[in-house]
Amino acid sequence: MPLYDPDSGLLVVSGKGDSVIDCFEVTKSEPFLSQVSHCLSEASTRGIAMVPKLALDISSCEVLRVLQLTDNFIIPISYQVPRKAGQDFHADLYPDTLGHTAAMTAEEWWQGANKQVDKVSLHPDKRPKGKTQQASAVVLPRGRSKEEPSTSSSPLSTPSSSVAPSRSPSSTSGLSSGFLPSPSQSSRSIQSMLGPSSKFRHIQGTVLHRDTHITNLRGMSLTTPGESDGFCANGQRVAVPLAIAGGQIAVLEVLLFIDPSLFGNTLVSLSLRSSVCSCLVLLSQPGKLPDTAPPTIQNSVNVADLCWDPFDSHRLVVAGDDAKIRVWKVPKGGLVETLTEPECILQGHTEKIYSIKFHPHASGLLVSSSYDMTVRLWDVETGNEVKKLSGHQDQIFGMAWSPNGKFLATVCKDGKVRLYDPRKSKEPIQATHLPLSTQEGPGPEGHRGGRVVWVCDGQYLLVSGFDCRSERQLYLFSSESLASGAVATEPTDVSPSTLIPFYDTDTSVVFLTGKGDTRVYIFEIMSEAPYFMECSSFHSSEPHKGLCFLPKIECEVRDVEIARAIRLGKTTIEPVAFKVPRVKKEFFQDDVFPETAVWWQPALTASAWLSGSDGKHSKISLKPKDMTPVSEAPKEAPVRKYLPSSVYLEEKTDEQKKDELLSAMVAKLGNREDPLPQELFEGVDEDEWAKYLAQIVVVGVQVVGRAFARALRQEFAASQAAAEASGAAGKQSAAASSFTGMTVQEAQQILNVSTLNTEDIQKNYEHLFKVNDRAVGGSFYLQSKVVRAKERLDEELQIQKQDPPEQQQQQQT
Repeated sequence: MPLYDPDSGLLVVSGKGDSVIDCFEVTKSEPFLSQVSHCLSEASTRGIAMVPKLALDISSCEVLRVLQLTDNFIIPISYQVPRKAGQDFHADLYPDTLGHTAAMTAEEWWQGANKQVDKVSLHPDKRPKGKTQQASAVVLPRGRSKEEPSTSSSPLSTPSSSVAPSRSPSSTSGLSSGFLPSPSQSSRSIQSMLGPSSKFRHIQGTVLHRDTHITNLRGMSLTTPGESDGFCANGQRVAVPLAIAGGQIAVLEVLLFIDPSLFGNTLVSLSLRSSVCSCLVLLSQPGKLPDTAPPTIQNSVNVADLCWDPFDSHRLVVAGDDAKIRVWKVPKGGLVETLTEPECILQGHTEKIYSIKFHPHASGLLVSSSYDMTVRLWDVETGNEVKKLSGHQDQIFGMAWSPNGKFLATVCKDGKVRLYDPRKSKEPIQATHLPLSTQEGPGPEGHRGGRVVWVCDGQYLLVSGFDCRSERQLYLFSSESLASGAVATEPTDVSPSTLIPFYDTDTSVVFLTGKGDTRVYIFEIMSEAPYFMECSSFHSSEPHKGLCFLPKIECEVRDVEIARAIRLGKTTIEPVAFKVPRVKKEFFQDDVFPETAVWWQPALTASAWLSGSDGKHSKISLKPKDMTPVSEAPKEAPVRKYLPSSVYLEEKTDEQKKDELLSAMVAKLGNREDPLPQELFEGVDEDEWAKYLAQIVVVGVQVVGRAFARALRQEFAASQAAAEASGAAGKQSAAASSFTGMTVQEAQQILNVSTLNTEDIQKNYEHLFKVNDRAVGGSFYLQSKVVRAKERLDEELQIQKQDPPEQQQQQQT
């Protein structure tokens, strides 16, 4: 069922029973048909209809609206062009359209009259008065996202309705055509009209070589709590839970995550925990683990969560079911014996602990959440509880420190997001612009889980959770007005696991994946509409148990690698590199790699932070010393696409063209006077080199000679057979065909002549040689074929002229 809008050139197509609605742009030039959007509907389509142009919402730049009929609903689908809504009338989007007044009656048409319906303007100040406005007022309202307030226009791109559009980057990334409301707009591209695009949209995730994998990790726990990330890693060690009773751990050495220039000769360890123990492993090398029993770190209770101290790569903190937090110290050089006594135990919670997080700036400052619905702050150095936060009414799904380390955000099962200033109050802080209300607001509607992370330098809170239908959603909240609700939402898919976010502050790119997923979602987060810009996703062949990202200094900046993660499989540990495709990789991509924070070094102590001080990380550049920033790269001079007209008007003789052709062929062969690469090699005596060279030459000559002789015998036999069949002239013609490598029939086909007429041959030759000239965009190969065909036909004409005298001489003898 096609619906065409002549004003914008948009064609909407759908079929009965389909759940897809496609929108194309129709143009008068190639590619003629360009896809604009690909919408997926939850219900099958029974019919579609187009809303009159006078009913469109001009203030929000709505260019088309379609109504979809399903079994139970009529769903409006709105197509908008992202512009600054509500300011000016965009005349380029809204040309005068056909009105609703008939041009003539049926009798006038039967009598032969032809009149056109008068056009009307869509400008609000020029619209027709009376019935038209009343009719447009009762049309169904423009489709909106269910999270969007009814008083504001949608900030999202086309289409914006309850129909979920396909979010495959390939469906819109390749568009280059534009709406054609008028000839002046034919050069504008649809991509520019649809708003900004992310420079990371083509990001590629690549699993590194198998030599860097651990392939036989056995006894791993598959039932880690939903509030835990499943495992954790730093620049030197990885901690992974195991399901082996007794907590046995193999200790091996690994070179997988070591950068000698940054970490020296420090060993890398793998921390493993089970349902009744926590274990730490040193891996000697990537590949397969040995079958011998390694040293272990053992806990006496189930493990709820664990994390590494960001400022001490030897300190591992483990939260247990017994409401205690154990701090383990891994000796330098790795484990040499089983550890059973932790460095210290933090006690204060009365029920099982959910999750633990270290402060991003202060050393030794830890925060934990528990089933007792409290959040507590700990000084790990002294082992004391320093703060206790309250105000939660249900299970705490996740916590996150703000980038400046002042505030703590939480997301709770009661459907609220809260913001705390732990040094000032144990309750959620008061909103500065909302008197008598606390700084908390509505969160995800679903109660299956949630995570929170700060984005855009602390301007927003990104929350991953579920909606009322258990579909995974992303919510973006303003950190200054949580009570106002989400400023933007982004649906993903349906899955039981919670999306775990990792946010890269340097690029504003967030990576999200869940336990048991095979896909890693990647978005660039913007501080203004459209807020979410989806990039290419990373897909794995098998479900992973978790994904943990390493420090930025582990990335290979020469390959434009912006993030590196460790992927935990069922029995494997694999490094994954996320790279941005760039052309000039010889330059340092300073637009992708700004100065990064040295977050692995503390800015202040826990006691200093508790007393009111605030610290800030220093920053370093990731630019190698031997690379030049791409912003300072020399500008390339623009290449002229077309030659001056004098080149085309200049007439050349056949000899000049033939000389140019031969010169170009010789130039392609290269300069034979340049020394060969093997002549520049060193380390071999001249006599020995001459002996080897002579052997190579002899063998080469023998091989080439045999092949040439065999080919020559075959060609000679073929020419002889052809000559015997066609007499003396045929012999000469066959010999010429063998010598030139082209038969008369092939030459005639190339020059497009049916008979050997000198004028036709010359005429077609001049035409084909000219149109295939490289100066006008032709092909050098085709031009050479034309020359060879002309030479072959000229030879054939000479043979035919010599044939009659030869025949007479034979008859006389």
